[in-house]
Amino acid sequence: MEINKKAYEAYVKEVTPVNKKWPNIVKAFLVGGIICTIGQFSTNMFMNGGLEKEAASAWTTLLLIAASVILTGFNIYPQIVKFGGAGALVPITGFANSVVAPAVEFKSEGQIFGIGCKIFTIAGPVILYGILSSWLLGVIAYVLKAFGIL
Repeated sequence: MEINKKAYEAYVKEVTPVNKKWPNIVKAFLVGGIICTIGQFSTNMFMNGGLEKEAASAWTTLLLIAASVILTGFNIYPQIVKFGGAGALVPITGFANSVVAPAVEFKSEGQIFGIGCKIFTIAGPVILYGILSSWLLGVIAYVLKAFGIL
């Protein structure tokens, strides 16, 4: 059966979802901005409480991760991601969500075959290639320093 090229193009155009680029960009900007504003506010509060900048930043990171994990557990963070797209996925909260979401989804399959096997299905490649690339860059920096180039 041969399909007419124009009919096929019309069909593809009909079933392909319309990408609303600018509204998506604005939503991502707003959601990402709100997350970053909460992070900056937390850092400022920790510093005003007497912590050094590095310690305040570490506590802010922990706070954002904990908030993301809790919101994912209550199925709220996926709604934020649905609305804000990359604005919710790019910050560290998105990474925490990518670790927790499979654990929540597969918990009914048990601790080992559910949570244990599925928890890093999304975040695993990020962790693997992050470690691999940092190791590779470390080796390159070591060699460049050994030859006096760096």
